[in-house]
Amino acid sequence: MDHSKHTRLTTTELTPAVLDGATIYDSADHKIGTVSHLHGSGAATQVIVDVGGFLGLGAKPVALPLQHLEFMRDEAGDVHAVTNWTKDQLRDMPEHHH
Repeated sequence: MDHSKHTRLTTTELTPAVLDGATIYDSADHKIGTVSHLHGSGAATQVIVDVGGFLGLGAKPVALPLQHLEFMRDEAGDVHAVTNWTKDQLRDMPEHHH
């Protein structure tokens, strides 16, 4: 997927309603997880990403700082993000507990 043609989200669009369920890709364009929900607000916002699992079962939730993700919309209007983290790095992170 060529992310360079996608529209970056503005800070006002970075809301739970917009980001929930967004697919997260690594820099090599591999799907590494999906947004479960957000914690906090402003610069302290953490994005909870479900990593691994199948159809939502067995996924491990991890917390990433919002600034480590670049959210955008593709040509169809679907929201997704790109990060420099890899799936293995996310799997090695501590599990986020609510």
